[in-house]
Amino acid sequence: MNSLDEQVIIITGGETGIGRATVLQLAGLGARVVIGGLLEDEGSRTLEAVAAIGGKAEFHKADVRDVHQVDALIDGAVAKYGRIDGLVSNAAIFDGFASCIDTTDALWDQIMNVNARGTFYACRAALRHMVPAGKGRIVNVSSIGGVVGMADGASYTASKHAVVGFTKHIGCFYAKNGITANAVCPGSIETDVRSNSKKILGDDAPDMGGVGANQDWLKQAVPMQRKGSPEEIAHMITFLLSDKASYITGQSFVVDGGWTAK
Repeated sequence: MNSLDEQVIIITGGETGIGRATVLQLAGLGARVVIGGLLEDEGSRTLEAVAAIGGKAEFHKADVRDVHQVDALIDGAVAKYGRIDGLVSNAAIFDGFASCIDTTDALWDQIMNVNARGTFYACRAALRHMVPAGKGRIVNVSSIGGVVGMADGASYTASKHAVVGFTKHIGCFYAKNGITANAVCPGSIETDVRSNSKKILGDDAPDMGGVGANQDWLKQAVPMQRKGSPEEIAHMITFLLSDKASYITGQSFVVDGGWTAK
């Protein structure tokens, strides 16, 4: 039996991209996965994919910008299953590489509210249950934009740096309670983050073209000269949720094809 069998794991933004790949890996390992997300059609398709492999998952519409919805997602899962073993805070939106001057107040607020505030809300709600239980695994999805300054736009970079710093704090502070918290920092990954971000941002969405919209830059930026797959990030997330990572906390793991190693 693997260490994730029958574990109750909640993931925000689990209906698309890295989130969906993680849901499928976790469900394939026997975990009970509770997905919180905004995109209901994508959530339904993810559940269909989970059912096809014989896994267990459920989808709840939840906006991580709303503390009441986040609390309801996590408290509801604990009420149903009696515990929370793991949290993956993955919900995020992109800023289209907008520079500081080009970042509107509305864009800054939206990016920070989803990426940073949403991670805070989810971790706080999960910790309220994990601390009394004396155990738990938290994985926050940041970005290489959380460790370097020239991979993304101004607001996205600030939000993902916030996720890394916040993860270090909770990883250290709650280690004595049997809880680990780590961040995963993907590089350029094959996802629909641009189009999904436009759906969520609405009128606040910037132009999502420009840098990174074509493949030419890969030869210059990424030693592997390709984008990563969502599954490659999900492998790291799954590992950090497992007992194999029991002595790892407060760390950030870059998965970027060598981009930041240059």
